[in-house]
Amino acid sequence: MFDIIRYTKDKVDEWNEFVARSKNGTFLFNRNYMDYHSDRFADYSLMFYREGRLYALMPANNEGEMFCTHRGLTYGGLVMDSKTTAAATVELFRELNDYLRAQGFHHVLYKCIPWMYHQMAAEEDLYAMVRTCDVRLQERDLGTVIIQRNTIRWERVRRRALKRAVEAGITVEVSNDYAGFWDVLCDNLARTYNSKPVHTLSEIELLHSRFPENIVLYVARKDGEILAGIVVYVSAQVVRAQYSSASPLGKQLGAIDIIYDRIINSDYRHLPYFEFGTSALGNTNVINETLVFQKEGFGGRAICFDRYEWDL
Repeated sequence: MFDIIRYTKDKVDEWNEFVARSKNGTFLFNRNYMDYHSDRFADYSLMFYREGRLYALMPANNEGEMFCTHRGLTYGGLVMDSKTTAAATVELFRELNDYLRAQGFHHVLYKCIPWMYHQMAAEEDLYAMVRTCDVRLQERDLGTVIIQRNTIRWERVRRRALKRAVEAGITVEVSNDYAGFWDVLCDNLARTYNSKPVHTLSEIELLHSRFPENIVLYVARKDGEILAGIVVYVSAQVVRAQYSSASPLGKQLGAIDIIYDRIINSDYRHLPYFEFGTSALGNTNVINETLVFQKEGFGGRAICFDRYEWDL
C-alpha cells in the first residue's frame, strides 16, 4: 500500500533531496526549476510513500479533468531511486489510478523520461502502465542524439562550415550575455518559424542564476559581435542543446558549427550523450526535415520522445 499525497511547498527539501539521489531524475525536476512557471501550470505533483519512506515522485499538473506528467517540462514521468522494484511499481500505478479517479480525473497524459537520462535501468513505469492501464501511444516525437562512445564522422557540409568559421576568425566562449544571444534567437525564430522562445529572457536568466553549472551559454563572436549561440542543459549523462540560433551572417560563416565542435568534441566529450532536441514543426507531428538533416550532419541519429494516454 502507498500513501499518495500532493506536493506542497513545505515538502520542497524532501522533494529536491529525492530528485538528487534518484536514478532517472535531472535538475529539471528540482522545484527551483519546476516552479519558475507555476503561474502558467496548475501544479498537481504527487509524492508516493511506502512504510513511511518516500518511494517515488511524479511531477505533474492538471488541466481540468486531465492529469498530466508535467506539460511545462521537456520530459516527465515517475522519478524513482535505486530501491524501486517492478512489482511495487505495478502496485503503485494501480493505486495511482484509484487515487486519480477519486480526485475526479478522467484522463491521464504521461510523458516518459528518455532512457539516456537514466543513470541505471529505470523503465519500471513503462512496464507498469501496460500491466495496469489501457494505455495508448498518444504522440511520438523525433529527437536526435550522439552516443559519444560510437560517433559518426560529420557530413562534408558540416566540415566545410566549420572550416569557414575557423578561417573567418570566429571565436567561441562561455558567456553570461543572455540578452545579446536572445536578440539573435528571437530574430531568427521570428524570421524562420514565426515563433518565440519558450523561455523569456528574464526566465532563462533566472534559471541560469539558480543552476549555473547546468545551464550554460556558448556564443560565437567575430569582431565582438555575437553571430550565434547555443544554450546547453547539462545533466549527469546528457548535454542537451536547449536553444541554438545564428544571425544571417553567422549562418553564412558556420558560426553554429564551430560552437557545436567545441561542445561535442571538447568540453562535454566526457558525457555519454549529446542531444539536439526534437525536430517537429511547432507543436505538430510534421518533421522539420531541414533541421533533422542539419543534426544528422553532426553525427546525430534518431531517438523517440513518447507520450502515452489512458482513460480512468
